[in-house]
Amino acid sequence: MTDQLSTREGVRDLHAFIAGLPKAELHVHHVGSASPRIVSTLAARHPDSQVPTDPEALADYFTFTDFAHFIQVYLSVVDLIRTPEDVRLLTYEVARDMARQQVRYAELTITPWSSTRRGIDERAFMDAIEDARKAAEAEFGVVLRWCFDIPGEAGLEAAEETLRLATDDRLRPEGLVSFGLGGPEIGVPRPQFKPYFDQAIAAGLRSVPHAGETTGPETVWDALNELRAERIGHGTSSARDPKLLAHLAENRIALEVCPTSNIATRAVRTLDEHPIKEFTRAGVLVTINSDDPPMFGTDLNNEYAVAARLLDLDELGLAALAKNAVEASFLDPAGRTRLTEEIDTYASAWLTP
Repeated sequence: MTDQLSTREGVRDLHAFIAGLPKAELHVHHVGSASPRIVSTLAARHPDSQVPTDPEALADYFTFTDFAHFIQVYLSVVDLIRTPEDVRLLTYEVARDMARQQVRYAELTITPWSSTRRGIDERAFMDAIEDARKAAEAEFGVVLRWCFDIPGEAGLEAAEETLRLATDDRLRPEGLVSFGLGGPEIGVPRPQFKPYFDQAIAAGLRSVPHAGETTGPETVWDALNELRAERIGHGTSSARDPKLLAHLAENRIALEVCPTSNIATRAVRTLDEHPIKEFTRAGVLVTINSDDPPMFGTDLNNEYAVAARLLDLDELGLAALAKNAVEASFLDPAGRTRLTEEIDTYASAWLTP
């Protein structure tokens, strides 16, 4: 799925501007970022999987009927990550794809429970992601940080294990910055995870749960009040509650907006109905993200193009959107300053005759 910006004579090509724009991404999933090339490689390594080995066949495989079907397909790809070598390959190649889009910094959501419960040694798992992180920064210039998230559908057992992996000083990876909650929202109330988030926050991690994607604004309120969320993953339904929008705007609590994802999973019917316009009108800090890009036939550059059309943005508007992600990130202050200055320098050079 792609979105095309209209162009006319005398107007700069915003696609070209977006392609070179330095960016940060805050809502992108580890396994969900596996390109068709990588998925087919992993499927060939594990021929007992139902996932197609033909990259072209993956386009049909990644066509979802609803959110539940998306979760089913997503978990089948998760099942391809069976060894530390698989983990390292995936992580490194995801960073390579990010570098091609001028992503300088990304907080990659990882679900370690999905791998350790399949038998991958927990120490080997941590070593694999860290080795890939360090190589990606050295070779591609992409700074990666981790968000360990609870797969909500797996319940409190998964929450307990994710917390342990995130807070045990003998295992906790250097790149870990935050604690999240993903998976289905329907039938998975946020308040039950409060004790786990409390402990993660006490251990120095930041709270970034998904909320309000397929349920109403009350789920976002639960994420804020019970899980002490500092950012909200998706938050799509927040537009239905003016008080919630005002609260988000006043407290600079960012929404991690993923437009194409919301259409692919049927959380929103059409792009023209996407609430991103309501968010920005209310003054909410909006960041643009790709979520599970190859599965949704998109990438971060395309998501910026979608946002440009929906919000009628020019180059300076797109640069401001990129700086929103830097502001909302957990990058260190010096890093935020450097990336913000790089965005400004790029935009200024582009617009100078």
